[in-house]
Amino acid sequence: MESGTALRLQSSPWIGCENPRRNPLGFLVLPRGCGGDRLNTLNSSRDSRLGKGLDRNRNRHWHVELKISCCSTKSGTSAKVSEKFHAAVDEALILKRKSEDVASHLNSRCIYLVGMMGSGKTTVGKILSEVLGYSFFDSDKLVEQAVGVSSVAQIFKDYSEAFFRDNESNVLKDLSSMRRLVVATGGGAVIRPINWKYMRQGVTVWLDVPLEALARRIAAVGTASRPLLHQEPGDPYTKALIRLSTLSEERKDAYANAHVRICLRNIAAKKSHGDVSLLTPTDIAIEVLSKIQTLLLEEVSTEKFFVPSDLNHGDNLEEMYCL
Repeated sequence: MESGTALRLQSSPWIGCENPRRNPLGFLVLPRGCGGDRLNTLNSSRDSRLGKGLDRNRNRHWHVELKISCCSTKSGTSAKVSEKFHAAVDEALILKRKSEDVASHLNSRCIYLVGMMGSGKTTVGKILSEVLGYSFFDSDKLVEQAVGVSSVAQIFKDYSEAFFRDNESNVLKDLSSMRRLVVATGGGAVIRPINWKYMRQGVTVWLDVPLEALARRIAAVGTASRPLLHQEPGDPYTKALIRLSTLSEERKDAYANAHVRICLRNIAAKKSHGDVSLLTPTDIAIEVLSKIQTLLLEEVSTEKFFVPSDLNHGDNLEEMYCL
């Protein structure tokens, strides 16, 4: 397929940068100071009057308007590319606006994501931390670093599940004294009541994903890193689904303790998707922020939401766990 892309920009000081990268939301992040002489080369067709007003010596933000036109030998490709591009832009704008609405009500409180293994806590958590300006931590990773073992599966093997759970509780206790964190917890963190005491210092969010979707995700990457699944017999999907069903039955009441429940099946239905796998992580993050906003507005009106007054900043966590 041959494709040509034309970019038309009102003004932007970062066009033509070397080695661009993408952040977790998919946006391009480029070094400061890019632009200058290369702007004319990449945008020779722009309106000349805009170029007259460009001040290369000022550090300022310019409004960027991207208009993408694609020419393809395959009919319909251009429309599909354009549709996906605009949908992604719309999602990002909604997410940003929603995060701004929620931030003022959060008052720097932490967000704890709970849910079954494979439910997307880490992926969604990183998006939330990005748009809220929070730090992100994975409690399993913190346990690994505290114990000095490379994986949860190895901790289970070398020690025991109980040993892991004890260290998990210690980590959550430490996190509960912090502020401005998004924390992805392990799937079994909910089974100990003491952990809820720690997590409810912030806002707890349950990512509720259909078991079939979880089993497909886990089977696709393998079960070696999942100590509670690795010993099950059968093909990856079947053994994942059987074990997940058992774990879900054991933990569903515990998950229901969360302040907010995010049901992916409901989100998919609202978007007329027949499969939750069609949802993007941004779709889920937007729903999380919407539900948190509703919760906090309700809690403010009833004054029943507990906010600790002596929380520390999350920066101390790096020293505590040698990050």
